[in-house]
Amino acid sequence: MTHATVPTPPPGAEGPAAAPVAIRDLPRFEQRPEGWSDHDFIAHWRAQGPAAVDRYGIVTLFGHDDLWRAVDPRFTRQVGLEAMTMQGRTGGAVYDFFDRSLLFANDARHRARRGPLARAFAHPLMNALRGEIAEQTRALLAPLKGREADFGAEVSGQLAARMIAAILGLPPEDIPHFTKVVYGASRGLSFRSKEVLDEADADMAELVAYAARLLEERRARPREDFLTEFLAKVQDADLSEDEIRTQVATVVLGGADTTRMALASGFAQILARPEQWAALQADPEGLKASAAAECLRFDPVVGSIPRLAIADFEIAGVAVPEGTYLAASLLGALRDPAVYARPEVFDIARDDHPRLHPVFGAGAHRCLGEALARAELEEALAVLAREAPEAELVGEPPVMRGLGGTRGLPETRIRL
Repeated sequence: MTHATVPTPPPGAEGPAAAPVAIRDLPRFEQRPEGWSDHDFIAHWRAQGPAAVDRYGIVTLFGHDDLWRAVDPRFTRQVGLEAMTMQGRTGGAVYDFFDRSLLFANDARHRARRGPLARAFAHPLMNALRGEIAEQTRALLAPLKGREADFGAEVSGQLAARMIAAILGLPPEDIPHFTKVVYGASRGLSFRSKEVLDEADADMAELVAYAARLLEERRARPREDFLTEFLAKVQDADLSEDEIRTQVATVVLGGADTTRMALASGFAQILARPEQWAALQADPEGLKASAAAECLRFDPVVGSIPRLAIADFEIAGVAVPEGTYLAASLLGALRDPAVYARPEVFDIARDDHPRLHPVFGAGAHRCLGEALARAELEEALAVLAREAPEAELVGEPPVMRGLGGTRGLPETRIRL
């Protein structure tokens, strides 16, 4: 496979530098035509220029390199409660989650919240779980052979839940409960209608209450597991009890939801291309890493990374004043033709993935569970290639929906 390249102008041909564009002069998002996917929408606006602005005044950036500049802590910070107030929310469980989770914190608060969790998800520890991931995948497939299944609910969702339960020391019998509230609570992490946010509030409240019950039980009966070790680390940390509970809820949410969607969506894309499914079956070990990376790239679970400018700076030829809201579009970055050859083509043998996959974010906020997500995707795809050679997609591949935050995935029907 060839790599996409950007032509370099000859010396002296660059011409004078163009003056940066003011935000008021950017193209403004219009309502998408009926039948357009998120990728159709982003591709249309990318053709108008490197950035556009929406009805909230948020500047969306489409380029791969612009994503990395957009998360530079010299110029921007993570968006926190502002995402709630922009939607008219001034309280509730989702509001509190934004206020207390490491996901939306910056600087010292972010370090205090992330620090006690980091070692548990270190790459060597997650890679040591690959055998367990493969075993759990085989166990989930065995009773489904020969019948049609909701793959997201019965395979990928169960795998992600079982692994996060094993890592954190959660009772296996709790899986049906915490997965249900996780799937509901995660809807509150994107711009949603009032009705959806109200529903997400109820699920988020239960998720945090579940985390509180887990911690109370470990304080009463310590074990040799993650939660007991976590409590020891936060004993003298600068964290309130609400923050401690919320970090556990954050890990349960992140570990149980995003891999569920990435594996279900990605496996459906592979099955929709018989030649790629045959290639993966022929060489599961050789292709599992690139196949997993392509599943993450082609239709990402997260639509964009929100940031808030903390200084005046320039990006993508746009003059950005302090206080401007930015959205670094993963949908755009992961299909940037300056980085990916034929970016609209799904190819499990693609060899032009950057060393740092943009889907996991960057800098201090790079995804804590990256190593676990990669291990789960890679080992599950390899087991599927070996153990489910007759698998076939029922209908068309599911299409995720959402330009920002955690996107939505329809039911994925696969005959195993």
